[in-house]
Amino acid sequence: MTTFALIGAGPGLGLAAARRFGTAGHHVALLSRNAEHLDALAAELDGGGIRVRGFTADVLDPASLTAALDTAAKELGPIEVLQFSPVPRADFMKPVLDTSATDLDDPLAFSVKGPVTCVHTVLPGMRELGRGTLLFVNGSSAVHPNPKVAGTSVAFAAESAYAAMLHDALAPENIHVAQLIVPGAIRSDSEHSSPTVLAERLYAIHTERGVFRHYAEPMPT
Repeated sequence: MTTFALIGAGPGLGLAAARRFGTAGHHVALLSRNAEHLDALAAELDGGGIRVRGFTADVLDPASLTAALDTAAKELGPIEVLQFSPVPRADFMKPVLDTSATDLDDPLAFSVKGPVTCVHTVLPGMRELGRGTLLFVNGSSAVHPNPKVAGTSVAFAAESAYAAMLHDALAPENIHVAQLIVPGAIRSDSEHSSPTVLAERLYAIHTERGVFRHYAEPMPT
């Protein structure tokens, strides 16, 4: 049995994705900074018959990410699918003219160093399995820079570049890398961007593979 590891576990898309992959037969590793929060999510999934564990980790602390993912693989089984979708902090979203060089330190650590740490941690296990999927979920500023949220626009663009390079580099090893862009808000009443619909989309990206970038719905003009 292999594991679905979720970076940025939350009650919306994170919970829906964990439930979708868990229902498909994967064990589930939930990673978040808040242990109490993790316990509640894990209890809900466990009630549905999914084998799940929560692991405390901070995306801005590479050592905690590595330790959590290593422990998850040992306790639940090799990580076949990793989803990187933590929610950026509000202070990452200053207007471009109010954003200093220092203001970019945490956004870049969050959206670039965090994914790099995760990939280097899980990649040996995926290579041993002979397969794997790395899923990146981003907002519209990853492809259309928004001067009102400069930190995330810069950091998401860098994350996108890294993930796109991984897609090309790892395809010969049967490891698929894909990005899902969610242009608008994730809402339970949304036709294309509800947590359940997005979770189904992510599972389809994992199973069907194909291109690098996917859109939950058309980008606004």
